[in-house]
Amino acid sequence: MEKFYKYKTVLIKFSLVLFCFLPLGCANRQAGEKKDGAELEFFAMDTFMRVLAYGEEENSELAVNAAKEEVERLENLFSTGIKTSEIAKINAFGEGAVSEDTLSLLKRAKELCTLTEGTFDISIYPLMRAWGFPEKTYHVPSDTEIARLKKKTDAAQIVLSEEEGYVSFGMEGMQIDLGGIAKGFASERIMEIYREKGIVSGLVSLGGNVQVLGTKPDGSLWHIALQNPDGGEEYLGVLQIKDCAVITSGSYERYFEQDGVRYHHILDPATGYPADSEFVSVTVVSEDGTLADGLSTALFIMGKERAIQFWREHSKEFDAVFYTKEQELYVTEGIVKAFSSKFPVNLIEREP
Repeated sequence: MEKFYKYKTVLIKFSLVLFCFLPLGCANRQAGEKKDGAELEFFAMDTFMRVLAYGEEENSELAVNAAKEEVERLENLFSTGIKTSEIAKINAFGEGAVSEDTLSLLKRAKELCTLTEGTFDISIYPLMRAWGFPEKTYHVPSDTEIARLKKKTDAAQIVLSEEEGYVSFGMEGMQIDLGGIAKGFASERIMEIYREKGIVSGLVSLGGNVQVLGTKPDGSLWHIALQNPDGGEEYLGVLQIKDCAVITSGSYERYFEQDGVRYHHILDPATGYPADSEFVSVTVVSEDGTLADGLSTALFIMGKERAIQFWREHSKEFDAVFYTKEQELYVTEGIVKAFSSKFPVNLIEREP
């Protein structure tokens, strides 16, 4: 992956807003660029989204509007919160016919579950509901309830019939949630739309998920700032990238407190409880947005030792930035030259 990145030290001040990733330097267009670019902001998939496209003026407008329509279409297929979605219907009835997109994403999710040895598991939805995260009705479930629901958590029991376009569950009471992978899939689809519309430079920011096409209009690399989970104006660092996705998962994003204890939303399928991880945030950089989305969650759950070993086994597919509870910053070898930070950086090499 080294060929996709370039090193340049930068010192940039930027106000940290709603996104985990902040595209620096792409909002202020040079004189003469505006006619070639289009930008659109909207709310979908339970988050604020921003899409930028540069090409022929008419194509740019068509591209960002098509991107918004595609995200909304996918949300209507995948969302557990929309009763008419394909996923919601499967959860309600335990089976059902699905579109090619839903089947494709379910297949990718099952592959990621296998690849991560069950760490990424979309069948964890009943446990997520028990903790109250989907409906924001937070509470700590009993050990008995967690043990009962854990028995219904097994992605291997999601049966896909690709020829018939049909999905069923091998156990009664199973439910699934594609929230940990759907935005990455959506950002990849937007990249496809951009290419079809003749866009040569583009960016999508879907909540904490960023994916870019090519370079910025002036030929320079995109600058993506990583939010510091500890707060304040300082960010963890800046990545300079092109043609890839940058996606983060963190315990600081969604959590609640009960009896003085903080519980975050990233549940470990092996325990049914919030993952007891050394990490506060995990950022994954990959050409594959779907992979990056799923792995950011899986690596967080794995913890430092397992996550580093997993990267070494799959370093051709992705790179990562890890930030720990001890305020230590780790960056994998493939992107260290593309990453600049005011904080000390610990290099993770391919060979220990």
